[in-house]
Amino acid sequence: MCVQGKEWLELEEDAQKAYVMGLLDRLEVVSRERRLKVARAVLYLAQGTFGECDSEVDVLHWSRYNCFLLYQMGTFSAFLELLHMEIDNSQACSSALRKPAISIADSTELRVLLSVMYLMVENIRLERETDSYGWRRARETFRTELSFSMHNEEPFALLLFSMVTKFCSGLAPHFPIKKVLLLLWKVVMFTLGGFEQLQALKVQKREELGLPPLAEDSIQVVKSMRAASPPSYTLDLGESQLAPPPSKLRGRRGSRRQLLTKQDSLDIYNERDLFKTEEPATEEEEESAGDGERTLDGELDLLEQDPLVPPPPSQAPLSAERVAFPKGLPWTPKVRQKDIEHFLEMSRNKFIGFTLEQDTDTLVGLPRPIHESVKTLKQVTRVGSQSSGIGSHQGILAKEHKYISIADVQIKNEEELEKCPMSLGEEVVPETPCEILYQGMLCSLPQYMIALLKILLAAAPTSKAKTDSINILADVLPEEMPITVLQSMKLGIDVNRHKEIIVKSISALLLLLLKHFKLNHIYQFEYVSQHLVFANCIPLILKFFNQNILSYITAKNSISVLDYPCCIIQDLPELTTESLEAGDNNQFCWRNLFSCINLLRLLNKLTKWKHSRTMMLVVFKSAPILKRALKVKQAMLQLYVLKLLKIQTKYLGRQWRKSNMKTMSAIYQKVRHRMNDDWAYGNDIDARPWDFQAEECTLRANIEAFNSRRYDRPQDSEFSPVDNCLQSVLGQRLDLPEDFHYSYELWLEREVFSQPICWEELLQNH
Repeated sequence: MCVQGKEWLELEEDAQKAYVMGLLDRLEVVSRERRLKVARAVLYLAQGTFGECDSEVDVLHWSRYNCFLLYQMGTFSAFLELLHMEIDNSQACSSALRKPAISIADSTELRVLLSVMYLMVENIRLERETDSYGWRRARETFRTELSFSMHNEEPFALLLFSMVTKFCSGLAPHFPIKKVLLLLWKVVMFTLGGFEQLQALKVQKREELGLPPLAEDSIQVVKSMRAASPPSYTLDLGESQLAPPPSKLRGRRGSRRQLLTKQDSLDIYNERDLFKTEEPATEEEEESAGDGERTLDGELDLLEQDPLVPPPPSQAPLSAERVAFPKGLPWTPKVRQKDIEHFLEMSRNKFIGFTLEQDTDTLVGLPRPIHESVKTLKQVTRVGSQSSGIGSHQGILAKEHKYISIADVQIKNEEELEKCPMSLGEEVVPETPCEILYQGMLCSLPQYMIALLKILLAAAPTSKAKTDSINILADVLPEEMPITVLQSMKLGIDVNRHKEIIVKSISALLLLLLKHFKLNHIYQFEYVSQHLVFANCIPLILKFFNQNILSYITAKNSISVLDYPCCIIQDLPELTTESLEAGDNNQFCWRNLFSCINLLRLLNKLTKWKHSRTMMLVVFKSAPILKRALKVKQAMLQLYVLKLLKIQTKYLGRQWRKSNMKTMSAIYQKVRHRMNDDWAYGNDIDARPWDFQAEECTLRANIEAFNSRRYDRPQDSEFSPVDNCLQSVLGQRLDLPEDFHYSYELWLEREVFSQPICWEELLQNH
């Protein structure tokens, strides 16, 4: 890019700003082709003016610099106006609807606009220690502009949500939905905050509510966990019909039998190699995964026998050195106030014969062991060293087992506001970005959730192509279909990569929304959760995992030489069918692993402490599907799989637990303990989903009451004063339209004189 005979990198900052202003002026022309040409010039700047750079580092540096410069010159606002124009472009929509097949050429303008906006959001969002004061101030200003309604316009995230619903409704099938979802995810992450900001917000909110600090940082605890070996299915699952005879088993495994019996489990550390090789697994629980569900392939391929998921590159590489892991249980046990009340209720009924509701302090008449139990439930003192996921501490430690969550405080406050609305007055609701987003989403939130799940279903690798499903490939399919084998292979890789990115963005977006809404107010979280459950999110996620997860995580649907910015810096080698089949050197795909973990966390959020939803997991036979996911040797993924298995063990029966003792042991070792939870020995195999529908209905009533009280106050006139004085009412002046006196006599004749009135009946009724 030459400006005044100089390259962009050689210009002074003032000259660069002047050139950007000239580009923005030319964006206001009427000609669509000229606007597109200028927008592509801006995109070239946002991409880092790669034609003048010699290395990938230079491209990324100038991309970041140019994005800050573009924002300071008002480029984002200009592109936002163009985006509004493209969304409202009825001609493009009708043209796309008339076409039998939509291609990438139908969304050229939208893709250019969304690409520039995505690059600006992503570059400005990321913080670095070397950022100048001007850049830090620009970042906060940009965050404010995206979070709040500026110039009587809705927040930017709501505009993107409306694009998603418009795409799913079929009114705009040409929208590049992958870019829309990626931008929406990054905007929500920028305005509300990522997972680390969430943890900081949680600590801050607990301090404001006067709650004790958290016992540990969950992010750090999960980071310190190790990847565990999957269970040996022929020995662990108790499937005698699938296991070979003992003689053949002894001959095949030889000297490794004792090792498998003693060490090859999810409970024992293998300090030489954390990812030790597993035996080939047999088909697992084929019949119990039936009822129309496809089971996974019977044999694991070679990839499943090798070490699969090494730690991230940021961690130290594995070597022959011993790796130090924390000893003991990683989580501090917890107990809820409700659990203590339930324990005391049973104890009082047994020893005294009556109960004291919501009283956990009076222990008169109860035996001494009950006193000690209540003391242990509330608090315990340990002497000596204590290890956790964060570090080790010496001395006397007092651990608070009783855990009061932010949600408990919010529910209690909501109950008080419902009981005493007049005496407590109006609630002061802080105008946070999360609150603003929820208020904007409230009216159309069911449509937003259904649209996201529809796209997730279409992008899932287990979904079958249906004529009524939405077309999510509009922004990846070329105008002319491939005619050679090489072109077909490249398009196939692009399509799979396209679907993987969509799954990644939707899973991360939904998880972020749920976590932020839960922190902002528990009933906001419950409202979103209920609509996800009503839209069949639980069976959808289980359908996603009902595949060969190892193959999905080790998929190589990317061409490394075509990745940006490598493709524009280095000379591209000649692509062949052999090189495409070989793929890159990565043993796994972080993108797909990230998606799987997000979906598991999402499933945990939806089912935690919800008996009816837990029963949905049981009814849909999720146990064998989830157990297959344990073959992936990644600590965080295994943790959330084990959590999902733990909540349904009491409904699976004693025989299931007996056949899966290694999985039960893994749950004990990795998942947080609830002090008086009977997950390991309780039996409720006759329970049905409708047995717990009352709690779902009660929750829905509480959500509706919350939304009505906080957000429907203008329509709620229950507590508004009523004027009962006849003279006062008749004496009020009403603003009538100017032309009312022209038709006043006609109105009197039609509405008053010609209407018969039975005064006796009127008086009797009142």
